[in-house]
Amino acid sequence: MDISISKNINRIYLIGVGWILLGSILFSTKAILVKLAYRYEVDSTSLLALRMLFALPIYLMIQAASKKQEAPLHLKRKDYLLIITIGLLGYYIASLMDFLGLQYVTAGIERLVLYVYPTLVLLISAWLFKRSIRRIEVLALLFTYVGVGVAFIDKNALSGSDNFWLGVFFVFIAAIAFALYIVGSGEYVKQLGTRRFTVWTMSIACTAIFIHHSVANQLQLFHFQTPVYLYAFLMSVIGTVLPSFMIAEGIRRIGASNAAIIGSIGPISTIILAYFFLGELFGWLQIFGTLLVIGGILILSLNKQKH
Repeated sequence: MDISISKNINRIYLIGVGWILLGSILFSTKAILVKLAYRYEVDSTSLLALRMLFALPIYLMIQAASKKQEAPLHLKRKDYLLIITIGLLGYYIASLMDFLGLQYVTAGIERLVLYVYPTLVLLISAWLFKRSIRRIEVLALLFTYVGVGVAFIDKNALSGSDNFWLGVFFVFIAAIAFALYIVGSGEYVKQLGTRRFTVWTMSIACTAIFIHHSVANQLQLFHFQTPVYLYAFLMSVIGTVLPSFMIAEGIRRIGASNAAIIGSIGPISTIILAYFFLGELFGWLQIFGTLLVIGGILILSLNKQKH
């Protein structure tokens, strides 16, 4: 291979790795910003509505700027119904459950429980598509769920809330909803393209969130303290919009399997950020459990890459 071509390929790969690393770290700021906003007496539904209020216009502007480059669609009514369902799962139900869970658990535990979603994707895919689970995948499942169990033994993980297990339940429901979103989105991302698919599903979820908020809170969104709006804005831009495009670009350059491996930095970066910005304490058991979970995800990702 020509040296210049080889150098160009390495450069493309390294840039892709950089996008995935930075995007994963920025994604992990979401839990930190949610916990910071909760200090100012804002409810989870209102905070989620504010996040969408700031994020959606940015997505719509990006979509409008790239609309001329998109291919025409050939979708049936069933496809539109499925896309609506996928949007509700990924950006409404998963986000709402995640925000509810963060009221009761630490940012580190939230990221740890949420990060089991790749194993849930494996289980859901095996069930839906009648595919047998290989031994190496069983090992990955074992690593992941033992890791979660070990982390829960840590007294630092269990402290801080009388409703800890309720919070874990909410976050786990979020992980299931997001796994269903991942399973369902594969084919439609190919048909619609990343930008258009993201904008459509975000718009669907945004509509659902505002309907929810209008029923529960009468759309009263402008009476909170100033820091709430600052954190919601940062959550929208730094924790949502920027990393979504960074990771999409990284996947385009290095592939989904490699991206999943590099993206496993997410739980670790959350632990570090939570320590500095929230003062959350993490014992060795919690760190060891997190490493086991990451190990399980790495096994799944490497096995997928091999096959």
